[in-house]
Amino acid sequence: MFKKCKRLKDVEREKASESWDYLKSIGIQERKLPSIVGKCPKILTLDLHDKLVPMVQCLATLGTKPKEVASAIKKFPHILFHAVEEKLCPLLAFFEALGAPEKQVGKMILLNPRIISYSIETKLSKIVDFLASLGLSKDGTIGKVLIKHPFIMGYSIEKRLRPTLDFLKSLGLTEIHLQNVALNFPEVLCRDANKILSPNVTYLRICGFESRQITALVAGYPPVLIKSTTNSIGPRIKFLEQVMGRRIDEAAEYPDFFKHGLKKRIELRQRLLKQKNVTSTLSEMLDCNQKKFLLKFGFVDQLA
Repeated sequence: MFKKCKRLKDVEREKASESWDYLKSIGIQERKLPSIVGKCPKILTLDLHDKLVPMVQCLATLGTKPKEVASAIKKFPHILFHAVEEKLCPLLAFFEALGAPEKQVGKMILLNPRIISYSIETKLSKIVDFLASLGLSKDGTIGKVLIKHPFIMGYSIEKRLRPTLDFLKSLGLTEIHLQNVALNFPEVLCRDANKILSPNVTYLRICGFESRQITALVAGYPPVLIKSTTNSIGPRIKFLEQVMGRRIDEAAEYPDFFKHGLKKRIELRQRLLKQKNVTSTLSEMLDCNQKKFLLKFGFVDQLA
């Protein structure tokens, strides 16, 4: 700790104790404090009334729940060192200019507090330009993407986002498809193409999907590329073929099949339909809430 922060040796015990107690008072458990201070000993050198309290109060205005500020500090204690006027205010203005609502920006920063350490010029603006290159608008749409998945801002464009984008293009996804990925499933863009996306594509091929079907699957439900083949994709395909007696072609025609819960929706509805010896397409069976499903297939007696 002293190597990380030379000023620590000059801090009076009483001053350090006040800061420690204040951090406890805002909701940080005492058992977590040694880890936080160990990672970031400079926290004990901050002036309580001139720096620590004002910054915590400012962060509190960004959130809606009492524990959000404490959670943000635990994730990234360095957030307390940044100046409100010099760093936080320009950051808020930057995101609001992209059409992100002020309350949502606050939640985003508390969810991923590391954002406050990013440079607007050398980091954030480049992420915005990258998303704009997909055809997304800077006056609202990009703001929605950043709000939906703020962690996208922490990734390197050249090392992660662009290679993943190129991989998606290689699968046959069009510009419209890529915009859908960015808007609705930005977490897919953040995953490693070689370590995660490519093995999932290989698995789908082994299961029998043709290239055009994989394109349809990814375009229709992009998370199929990042879901676990062992715990998610595999069990659904096995149930589709071995229990439901259907071909994988049906899943290619209805990619949202991989979105629905296996136990709570797919297995339950399959069992009910089998009782009545009713046949239906996957979309007819799954693409509605439970009440509509029961009404559609005549299970009136099971309506609550």
